[in-house]
Amino acid sequence: MTTVAQTATPSRRAQLEKWMPGLRAARSYQRAWLTRDLIAGLVLCTLLVPQGMAYAELAGLPPITGLYTTVVCLVAYAAVGPSPILVLGPDSSLGPMIAAAILPLAAGDMDQAIALAGMLALLVALINIGAGVAKLGFVADLLSTPVRVGYLAGLAITIFIGQLPKLFGFSTDADNLVEEVTAFLGSLDQTNLWALSVGLISLIIILGLKQWKPTWPGILIAVVAAIGISVVFGLAEKGVSVIGVLPQGFPMPAFPVVELSDLPLLFGAALGMSLVAIGDTISTSAGFAARRGYEVDSNQELVGIGSANLLAGLFSGFPVSTSSSRTAVAEQSGAKTQLTGLAAAVLVLAMLLFVPGLVKDMPQPVLAAVVIAASISLFDLAELRHLFSIRKSEFALALACILGVAFVGVLEGIIIAVVLSILQFFERAWRPHSAVLGKPDDLPGYHDIERHPHGKQIPGLLMIRWDAPLFFANANLFRQRVRDLLAQADPTPFWVLVTAEPVTDIDTTAAEMLADLDLELNASGIHLVFAELKDPVQDKIVRYGLLETIDYRHFYPTIEAAIEAFHQEVKSGGQEKESE
Repeated sequence: MTTVAQTATPSRRAQLEKWMPGLRAARSYQRAWLTRDLIAGLVLCTLLVPQGMAYAELAGLPPITGLYTTVVCLVAYAAVGPSPILVLGPDSSLGPMIAAAILPLAAGDMDQAIALAGMLALLVALINIGAGVAKLGFVADLLSTPVRVGYLAGLAITIFIGQLPKLFGFSTDADNLVEEVTAFLGSLDQTNLWALSVGLISLIIILGLKQWKPTWPGILIAVVAAIGISVVFGLAEKGVSVIGVLPQGFPMPAFPVVELSDLPLLFGAALGMSLVAIGDTISTSAGFAARRGYEVDSNQELVGIGSANLLAGLFSGFPVSTSSSRTAVAEQSGAKTQLTGLAAAVLVLAMLLFVPGLVKDMPQPVLAAVVIAASISLFDLAELRHLFSIRKSEFALALACILGVAFVGVLEGIIIAVVLSILQFFERAWRPHSAVLGKPDDLPGYHDIERHPHGKQIPGLLMIRWDAPLFFANANLFRQRVRDLLAQADPTPFWVLVTAEPVTDIDTTAAEMLADLDLELNASGIHLVFAELKDPVQDKIVRYGLLETIDYRHFYPTIEAAIEAFHQEVKSGGQEKESE
């Protein structure tokens, strides 16, 4: 006999595994996967170390913080993230946003910058976990493809220009893109040729192998080659900055302490970063899930990335996102489960604990080369060309985002991107496509007579299709469209039939407009009639009391039913006229 306690245990376990998918993965783990996961973790580690340090510098923070962030976010996502192979970590698209948010507030105090970055990560965690619990994964859709492409291209320009001084072996102080270009050109006489040479060699190796041998670990090869050059030629003595011995050990968890007055600015930055991170995570997760034939919960993904940011904020880290390139490396290396990320995290942690001097001779220009290579990958020229060829308006939107990020600012750029995306949607809903319908001889049904000019219209019947919801912003446009068509019609029709299948909503403003329009048409002997109106929309019309004005009989389930009723009414009306 089954007891209550026996049935409750699986239920509690299922509930726990729902919020911590890593436990389910551990329970169902197959020993045959172990070798692949460990090898993939080793390969991934060789990529995570230089990228983690490079993206930390991109964020204006010490390189070591990138390794702390890498370790804890991989551990957190392995426990809470639903995707078996998704790789999180420091990201090139978030780096400039972090720097723009924390450096002005830190005012040169690196300890304060680390605390601000930690608080920023905690705020990103709060937003992402809250969005996941509230099932708000759809907010990623606020960044349309043109906006995302433009935003990332603008970031690419900003990152590329910002890293050039490090590649050339000197530093500059500038606040915007124009000043950075001016400062760079004005400081070229300070170029360290040894630094430039090792940086260019690294960049050529990374980009060359990516192009001709994409399965080879280009970043690892570049780093090893650069360290070898540094040791053989003594680059540190020639004025080339090197990483040096990293601090040994790992930080204890601590809550970052910042000024209360800094929180509003940090929260605004966190919102923008969360939007980018959510978009990257959901799109990357869905893409790999579709390719490998499994499904993931997008809302749990938000909880997973939120948990990764939570630990990053408590362990001297900074906000993280998903990396499609690192995830692809894990997949190509044979990764099967979240153990790949755990293995990579353990290897990075082992380096920090036992061999902190492993990369002490790595030249700083190599990190600049890694970041520049990442920035080049962000600039999707092919997609920009595609947008230009298929829809100039969306290309213009992408271009506006590029200019906004590059010349106004990184944080301001994400706001511009979101606002433009919303305005784009609103503009399409405000001025939707509409069509007058006729019946072509060679096609079934009724179609736009602009595309099918030989389509026959029924005498006395004007059929209009409105391809959008009817709401306050476009209600008057709809009314004016009907008036314009009636003014052009000869003879004046008896019915205006709205084929309303695309009308997914009618608000109170539009309902008032329809009532007024019906009275206006009735005064001219014309009826306003609807076909194919969806049931939920009809329910709203009833609640609005619109049937008190528009005859309830003038709502038909199909176009054919409406046309048949029209013919009967016209025939009946003609007979009455003859009898008079």
